[in-house]
Amino acid sequence: MNILDQPVVSPAIVPRAEHAISRANISESALKVLYRLKSAGFESYLVGGGVRDLLLGREPKDFDVATNASPEQVQGLFRNCRLIGRRFRLAHVRFGGDIIEVATFRATYQDEVDEDEAPRDLTLNENGRILRDNTYGTLEQDAFRRDFSINALYYDIRDFSIVDYVGGLADLKAGDLRLIGDPDKRYREDPVRMLRAARFAAKLGFRIHPETEQPIRTLAPLLGDIPPARLFEEILKLFLYGFGVQAFEALRRHGLFAQLFPHTDAVLDLEDQGFPHIFIAKALASTDARVAEGRPVTPAFLFAALLWEPVRQRATALQASGMHPGDAYRQAAYEVVDEQTSHVALPRRFVTPMIEIYQMQPRFLQREGKRPLRLIGHPRFRAAYDFLVLRAEVGDVDQDLADWWTRLQVADTDQQYALLDAHRTPSPGNGRRRRRTRGAG
Repeated sequence: MNILDQPVVSPAIVPRAEHAISRANISESALKVLYRLKSAGFESYLVGGGVRDLLLGREPKDFDVATNASPEQVQGLFRNCRLIGRRFRLAHVRFGGDIIEVATFRATYQDEVDEDEAPRDLTLNENGRILRDNTYGTLEQDAFRRDFSINALYYDIRDFSIVDYVGGLADLKAGDLRLIGDPDKRYREDPVRMLRAARFAAKLGFRIHPETEQPIRTLAPLLGDIPPARLFEEILKLFLYGFGVQAFEALRRHGLFAQLFPHTDAVLDLEDQGFPHIFIAKALASTDARVAEGRPVTPAFLFAALLWEPVRQRATALQASGMHPGDAYRQAAYEVVDEQTSHVALPRRFVTPMIEIYQMQPRFLQREGKRPLRLIGHPRFRAAYDFLVLRAEVGDVDQDLADWWTRLQVADTDQQYALLDAHRTPSPGNGRRRRRTRGAG
């Protein structure tokens, strides 16, 4: 049987009058791409998360387009286009800071192909993971190649209808997250789909369908085959978009967190009175709140929180052997981060501030002389101070210490010196030291 000879499936077509999507909800850039492809004689559909979010009444983060035009044909239509990717060849069409991702319909496939079949640009490894796939097909085949049914809904620019081959509309209504096809096989094709399942469930508040959920814990170790740099990007999507607490709990529940942060997961299993689980949950809750308020968030602070307990424990052991606290935290941080990067890559631009945040924690204990004022002037002080406040909230340090540093920052000069005097170590003896007269003694 030829791999393209798939049974014909009649899609559900939802006409314009029966759904809430309108042109007004779609970005100008996406509309330009859709209509230019249509004018050139190609099929063009809005697809994926943009359609899903519009149907849920959410504001889409971005818009993706599916077409029967090849990437090279798309590039020929748009001067502002560049082709990316080897595993999946995609066209990125840029309008200022807005990027519309255009993907060519992909064909379905079987593990075995006929000898007389035309060569296909498809490569799988021994575990069934797709390493390269640039074989193109039809709209129907493309729908069955997508991961989750709710992400396989197509908005047809020709008549403004919704095209559904895989029951995505019913799953959207029921709040179900369901993989298309056999879950075991689909996870083996791309283990990152397990992380996507956790992410979409957390983001949308959906239930992972039992058949989709069942293989995850068993197949979680397959994430070890994924490049650490790709996993770093997935971590950002999980934790920096306003649903980090829910994503963390989903990862833990399905045995995925241990594959990403093994050192942290190990100490979570041995936690004392809820710490460090509560510490990580509070860090993620703080990040979620900042996202909700439209305030900036940084991966450095998040990763510092995720790795704090392994670093703290190792630094404590180094101090017990006689190492200076600052040096102990620096060495512990480098060791833990170096081991962590074999699982999830950590770019140097984030590692440096993480280590500075760690090194500054013992310095907060030094409240004498001019050292506190010098510390306030450190470029990374605010992040390290926020980290201290977070530690105080979960009882990792005394709340009085965090409160003292809070007061010191807002105090005027006289008040600052009063706060510093309160922690001055008294000189040996009582009262002022007598000035020694020349020739005395």
